[in-house]
Amino acid sequence: MVVAYPGVIPKLWHQTIQAHRREVRDAILDTAAALVAKHGLRAVTMSQIAEETGIGRATLYKYFSGVEPILIEWHERHVAEHLEHLTGLRDQPGDPAARLTEVLRAYAMISFERHRHGTELATLVHQGQHMAGPEQQLVNIVSGLIEEAVESGGVRSDVPVDELATFCLHALEGAGRMPDRAAVERLVAVVSDGLALLAR
Repeated sequence: MVVAYPGVIPKLWHQTIQAHRREVRDAILDTAAALVAKHGLRAVTMSQIAEETGIGRATLYKYFSGVEPILIEWHERHVAEHLEHLTGLRDQPGDPAARLTEVLRAYAMISFERHRHGTELATLVHQGQHMAGPEQQLVNIVSGLIEEAVESGGVRSDVPVDELATFCLHALEGAGRMPDRAAVERLVAVVSDGLALLAR
């Protein structure tokens, strides 16, 4: 006996389908990034990604048109997670200067980890218009905390806030070239000390 389909997808089914699609998409993103980290950007193909993910090539092409769009979305997802983490640190209660140091430390560690994925991948995903919004969000997080810290007397007030934010972010980009986490911590200490100098 054939049961007539009512023509409206039940909400639970719809949520299950959406969840399944997200899981497949996440698996594609993670698999592609892992393959690039292992074999290099130019060596990875859509066939490899499909095989490693356990889906058909036709299904893979329904989600993405090529390797580069996969990697860009993988990066966008990671950037969103990083910004959420930094925002959470910013919004913690307590002294603004201490919260600023925590945000700078977290950002330095993100820079350190990012370069461990390989410079080829970093070069690809850090170019283009998709980075403009997240970069501005990052500047806003840091500059807002600097402004709070200046008002509370924990950060120097002889340099404009936007210049201090630019200094911090550019200096901590260097964390990606540090040999280990201890070196990253030393870099964070130097930047934090520079902000505190002449505080009033």
